[in-house]
Amino acid sequence: MEYGHINEVKMEKVDVAKDTYIQWLITGEDGAPHFAMRRFVVKKGGNTPYHSHTHEHEVFVLSGNGKAIIEGEEYPLKPGSFILVKPEKTHQFINTGEDDFIFLCIIPI
Repeated sequence: MEYGHINEVKMEKVDVAKDTYIQWLITGEDGAPHFAMRRFVVKKGGNTPYHSHTHEHEVFVLSGNGKAIIEGEEYPLKPGSFILVKPEKTHQFINTGEDDFIFLCIIPI
């Protein structure tokens, strides 16, 4: 079992994004057989790149306000919002608020 607290996990800048940081909370290296859990912090004015992957993303918003753009459609996101980004769909997350936009993102390992 992997157990911890976000204050103990290194926060890394996402090089291909604007003012965006990631924490890898649970990974295959921790013994997770199927999924990785990541925590993203998108600062005011920040965003992830508009990109796609061969795998799905399952996102749950913890705090702040933002939006997801998936295949050109916009979806407003606030605390408690969740969204599925299906494989091969071009997507981006953007902070639209004044505070940090923080969300969990689950992906297959």
